[in-house]
Amino acid sequence: MSALATRTGAINLGQGFPDTDGPAAVVEAAVAALRAGHNQYPPGPGIPELRAAVAAHQRRFHGIELDPDGEVLVTTGATEAIAAALLALCEPGDEVVTFEPYYDSYAACIALAGARRRPVTLRPPGFAIDPEALAAAFSPRTRLVLVNSPHNPTGRVFGREELELIAAHCRERDLLAVSDEVYEHLVFDGREHVPLATLPGMAERTLTISSAGKTFSVTGWKIGWACGPRALVAATQTVKQYLTFVSGAPFQHAIAHALTLPDCYFEDFRAGMQAKRDRLCAGLEAAGLEVLRPAGTYFVTADIRAIGERDGRTFCLALPERAGVVAVPTVVFYDDKEAGRSLVRFAFCKRDEVIDEAVARLSRLQG
Repeated sequence: MSALATRTGAINLGQGFPDTDGPAAVVEAAVAALRAGHNQYPPGPGIPELRAAVAAHQRRFHGIELDPDGEVLVTTGATEAIAAALLALCEPGDEVVTFEPYYDSYAACIALAGARRRPVTLRPPGFAIDPEALAAAFSPRTRLVLVNSPHNPTGRVFGREELELIAAHCRERDLLAVSDEVYEHLVFDGREHVPLATLPGMAERTLTISSAGKTFSVTGWKIGWACGPRALVAATQTVKQYLTFVSGAPFQHAIAHALTLPDCYFEDFRAGMQAKRDRLCAGLEAAGLEVLRPAGTYFVTADIRAIGERDGRTFCLALPERAGVVAVPTVVFYDDKEAGRSLVRFAFCKRDEVIDEAVARLSRLQG
């Protein structure tokens, strides 16, 4: 869809990347690291300063205690962390319970591990976990649960009770969990982000993944991390070293600085994205779409049946010509194609003037 945006000159509200740089102080920290000569291979687990900063972040925001030496691994973004974790922790024939619609790399990484995905469908409008569907997804072959909250693409933030449903199955069946929490600082309307590892009995079985790209608007730097029990981190590192080995030495120094920014940065960042969410949601509603307002992330889902459309894929392929805007058909993130057929995902991590122009163009849908 991004290639389609480039080819047609349409506004790209499809792929999830900001159109502005992150904090100037963080960019300058990267420049300083480049000039200071931090341009060769960093240590395999990541530079000590960043591992310590990740551990301090987990303590500061979530009350999680970690040993930076052995319980934190720096990766080439969260996507590599997910791939390395699944390759490390799954054997051919294992099953992975996850939630659909899912971030597209989940399906690919599960397949690369020779495992089989067992999706639990999150259905509109609320995208809540169905306890019966969750229970039915488990079998004697289940190895781990792959969780994503705040959830891409729906924007659902799983509450403590929903996470406890997952945790109960993990404890009862002695399963591992991989928790993708890259949108941990993008939770709106006073809601709480609850790390899965903080629930009873989960710290010893959960590998938590996050990254700097979303929180600091530097998606191109590809600095992520995985943290949790020493054995799970070591297994993930064993695979990671044969994927990228290491990466981003100067950017690691910059993100170590970014994680020490004051609380006001994180609060302002969240408030700014919430305002962008509201701006785009209002515009989509004015264009006649049914908006499924997200509780987190920087994506909003809309149902196109409200304007007489049925197929999201067809709609999105035609949208650049019809309105000069690119969005993503949510059906591509589902195994259950009917559940997502009429849903479309828009990204609101853009400048206000870009959102406004996109909204003006989308008003043509009612013309």
